[in-house]
Amino acid sequence: MQKVNLKIIIAAGGTGGHVFPAVAIADEIKKINPNAEFLFVGRKDKIEARIVPQRGYEFSSIWISGFSRSLRPDNLLFPLKVIVSLVQSFFLIKKNKPDAVIGTGGYVCGPVMYAALLLKIPTVLHESNSYPGLATRMLSGRAAIVFTAFARTKQWLKRKDNVELIGTPTRDVLGTVSREQGIRLFNLDPSKETVLVFGGSLGAASINQAVREMITELTNAGIQFIWQAGKSNAFPLKEFKMNKNIWVGEFIDRMEYAYAAADVVICRSGATTLAELTRLGKASILVPYPHAAADHQTFNARSMVESGAAMMIADRNVKSVLKKELIHLLSDNVKIKQMVEESKKLGKPNAGSEIACRIIELLNQQ
Repeated sequence: MQKVNLKIIIAAGGTGGHVFPAVAIADEIKKINPNAEFLFVGRKDKIEARIVPQRGYEFSSIWISGFSRSLRPDNLLFPLKVIVSLVQSFFLIKKNKPDAVIGTGGYVCGPVMYAALLLKIPTVLHESNSYPGLATRMLSGRAAIVFTAFARTKQWLKRKDNVELIGTPTRDVLGTVSREQGIRLFNLDPSKETVLVFGGSLGAASINQAVREMITELTNAGIQFIWQAGKSNAFPLKEFKMNKNIWVGEFIDRMEYAYAAADVVICRSGATTLAELTRLGKASILVPYPHAAADHQTFNARSMVESGAAMMIADRNVKSVLKKELIHLLSDNVKIKQMVEESKKLGKPNAGSEIACRIIELLNQQ
């Protein structure tokens, strides 16, 4: 019999790549069990503190951060933060008495999941990246289930019998918009090839600079752009706003329309981005963020390239080769079609609902 008053703590924070899959899992569990209650745990100064309450979920913060591989003063506080966050996590779990604790990777997971294991609470991990983060590698051996998005992730985990390849949850709204609707929203021409460029909410300086240098030439050649430049772009966007072949802004609120309009996507290779690209079957040029922990974005991108679903350009080379590679790709419709087909094969559109069902199944067995 399904437990009615289900209580779940979800540890998710630091980046959208950890937070959005966590919210998607909660949403899917709520569809199955509308009475389920959730408490998200993260940092008060990161994206989760804004996104989680917006989605209607309760949020609590703990004092934790990652350990920098470079010499930084913050590292001196790391041992103290670990101790304090463990104590905070312990009391949050004792107070809320959850039926399960779910972690979606990142340093926030460490203390919360470890406290749950000490208190013998069932734990579930979801790892979106091809190369698993430190928290996942350390905790995977004692978790009830470890969900992964890439088959190769399993080789780095302590156990193999608790690992399930299932994909990364994505928003249901993706794929509900036609190309015509997407083009219309951005006031572009449906007869022209359209390139979507984005690098996350803050933007990507290297991608932005490369696009800035080539965009006028390419729009004069009949290619149009939807360009999310981010809040930290280092140039005035108004210099491009008069070009009718360019939509440019700091942020795109309705990404489902941008994806729908795009024939080719230029972006980073975070796990959530790749899950969205493969759910929709988009041809892409990936520029991995070079400073990601353990260079996991390069591992992610390689998985796509090896499957024929994407091209990859190293961040250090993007300014010199992006224009040439983009022109070459747009001139090869056969290549784009192949990339679309291979991308779709990698897509896991039902990942969220499958994870939710497995979690509820696990708890019903307790």
